[in-house]
Amino acid sequence: MNAFQPSRPPLQPEKQRRSVPRPKKHLHQRSYQIMALETSAKITVNLVIITAAVSALVQLLPYHWLQQDKLREIRTEVKLMEARVNSLRTEFSRNFDPSQAKSIRQEQSYRFDPSQRQVILINPDLKDAEQSYSSP
Repeated sequence: MNAFQPSRPPLQPEKQRRSVPRPKKHLHQRSYQIMALETSAKITVNLVIITAAVSALVQLLPYHWLQQDKLREIRTEVKLMEARVNSLRTEFSRNFDPSQAKSIRQEQSYRFDPSQRQVILINPDLKDAEQSYSSP
Protein backbone atom coordinates (compact mmCIF):
# COMPACT_ATOMS: atom_id res chain seq x y z
CA MET A 1 0.00 0.00 0.00
CA ASN A 2 2.57 2.36 0.74
CA ALA A 3 4.37 1.81 -2.45
CA PHE A 4 1.37 2.41 -4.58
CA GLN A 5 -0.05 5.31 -2.66
CA PRO A 6 1.11 8.59 -3.82
CA SER A 7 2.63 10.76 -1.21
CA ARG A 8 0.46 13.47 0.08
CA PRO A 9 1.28 16.95 -0.86
CA PRO A 10 1.58 19.28 2.05
CA LEU A 11 -1.59 21.08 2.96
CA GLN A 12 -0.09 24.53 2.76
CA PRO A 13 2.69 25.46 0.46
CA GLU A 14 5.72 26.91 2.16
CA LYS A 15 6.23 30.60 1.57
CA GLN A 16 9.71 31.63 0.84
CA ARG A 17 10.61 34.99 2.33
CA ARG A 18 12.57 37.32 0.18
CA SER A 19 15.25 39.49 1.64
CA VAL A 20 14.53 42.28 -0.85
CA PRO A 21 13.97 45.65 0.93
CA ARG A 22 10.65 47.31 0.45
CA PRO A 23 10.90 50.15 -2.01
CA LYS A 24 8.22 52.32 -0.28
CA LYS A 25 10.03 52.38 3.05
CA HIS A 26 13.29 53.24 1.30
CA LEU A 27 11.61 56.07 -0.64
CA HIS A 28 10.07 57.54 2.53
CA GLN A 29 13.38 57.43 4.29
CA ARG A 30 15.09 59.04 1.29
CA SER A 31 12.45 61.80 1.08
CA TYR A 32 12.94 62.58 4.78
CA GLN A 33 16.68 62.88 4.21
CA ILE A 34 16.12 65.22 1.27
CA MET A 35 13.70 67.36 3.32
CA ALA A 36 16.18 67.50 6.21
CA LEU A 37 18.97 68.52 3.85
CA GLU A 38 16.76 71.18 2.22
CA THR A 39 15.71 72.56 5.61
CA SER A 40 19.33 72.66 6.77
CA ALA A 41 20.31 74.54 3.62
CA LYS A 42 17.49 77.08 4.16
CA ILE A 43 18.53 77.63 7.77
CA THR A 44 22.16 78.08 6.74
CA VAL A 45 21.27 80.60 4.03
CA ASN A 46 19.02 82.52 6.44
CA LEU A 47 21.78 82.61 9.07
CA VAL A 48 24.21 83.98 6.48
CA ILE A 49 21.68 86.67 5.49
CA ILE A 50 21.04 87.58 9.14
CA THR A 51 24.78 87.81 9.80
CA ALA A 52 25.24 90.11 6.81
CA ALA A 53 22.32 92.30 7.90
CA VAL A 54 23.60 92.59 11.47
CA SER A 55 27.12 93.45 10.33
CA ALA A 56 25.72 96.10 7.96
CA LEU A 57 23.69 97.62 10.80
CA VAL A 58 26.71 97.64 13.08
CA GLN A 59 28.66 99.55 10.44
CA LEU A 60 25.80 101.95 9.65
CA LEU A 61 24.78 102.89 13.19
CA PRO A 62 27.84 105.11 13.96
CA TYR A 63 27.35 106.88 10.64
CA HIS A 64 23.67 107.42 11.48
CA TRP A 65 24.55 108.84 14.90
CA LEU A 66 27.10 111.18 13.33
CA GLN A 67 24.52 112.42 10.83
CA GLN A 68 22.02 113.01 13.66
CA ASP A 69 24.62 115.09 15.54
CA LYS A 70 25.32 117.15 12.43
CA LEU A 71 21.59 117.64 11.90
CA ARG A 72 21.21 118.90 15.50
CA GLU A 73 24.06 121.36 14.97
CA ILE A 74 22.53 122.63 11.74
CA ARG A 75 19.13 123.06 13.40
CA THR A 76 20.76 125.07 16.19
CA GLU A 77 22.54 127.27 13.66
CA VAL A 78 19.29 127.77 11.74
CA LYS A 79 17.55 128.95 14.93
CA LEU A 80 20.38 131.41 15.60
CA MET A 81 20.26 132.69 12.04
CA GLU A 82 16.48 133.06 12.20
CA ALA A 83 16.84 135.22 15.31
CA ARG A 84 19.50 137.33 13.60
CA VAL A 85 17.40 137.69 10.44
CA ASN A 86 14.41 138.78 12.52
CA SER A 87 16.48 141.42 14.32
CA LEU A 88 17.92 142.66 11.02
CA ARG A 89 14.44 142.72 9.52
CA THR A 90 13.10 144.88 12.37
CA GLU A 91 16.12 147.18 12.10
CA PHE A 92 15.62 147.43 8.34
CA SER A 93 11.96 148.32 8.72
CA ARG A 94 12.89 150.87 11.41
CA ASN A 95 15.55 152.46 9.17
CA PHE A 96 13.08 152.95 6.34
CA ASP A 97 10.24 154.17 8.52
CA PRO A 98 9.68 157.89 7.76
CA SER A 99 8.48 158.63 11.27
CA GLN A 100 11.75 157.34 12.72
CA ALA A 101 14.04 159.13 10.26
CA LYS A 102 14.79 162.09 12.57
CA SER A 103 15.73 159.95 15.56
CA ILE A 104 17.88 157.69 13.38
CA ARG A 105 19.78 160.69 11.97
CA GLN A 106 20.45 161.90 15.51
CA GLU A 107 21.68 158.48 16.59
CA GLN A 108 24.02 158.08 13.65
CA SER A 109 25.43 161.62 13.44
CA TYR A 110 25.49 162.56 17.11
CA ARG A 111 23.87 165.85 16.18
CA PHE A 112 21.00 167.16 18.18
CA ASP A 113 18.01 169.26 17.41
CA PRO A 114 18.68 172.87 18.34
CA SER A 115 15.60 172.86 20.53
CA GLN A 116 17.03 170.02 22.60
CA ARG A 117 19.64 170.38 25.27
CA GLN A 118 22.60 168.07 25.37
CA VAL A 119 23.02 166.29 28.67
CA ILE A 120 26.42 164.95 29.64
CA LEU A 121 26.58 162.62 32.59
CA ILE A 122 29.69 162.84 34.71
CA ASN A 123 30.68 160.43 37.42
CA PRO A 124 31.25 162.53 40.56
CA ASP A 125 33.95 160.20 41.86
CA LEU A 126 35.97 160.61 38.66
CA LYS A 127 35.52 164.40 38.79
CA ASP A 128 37.00 164.55 42.29
CA ALA A 129 39.89 162.29 41.24
CA GLU A 130 40.64 164.53 38.23
CA GLN A 131 40.64 167.68 40.36
CA SER A 132 43.02 166.15 42.85
CA TYR A 133 45.46 165.20 40.07
CA SER A 134 45.18 168.53 38.27
CA SER A 135 45.73 170.79 41.33
CA PRO A 136 49.24 170.39 42.73
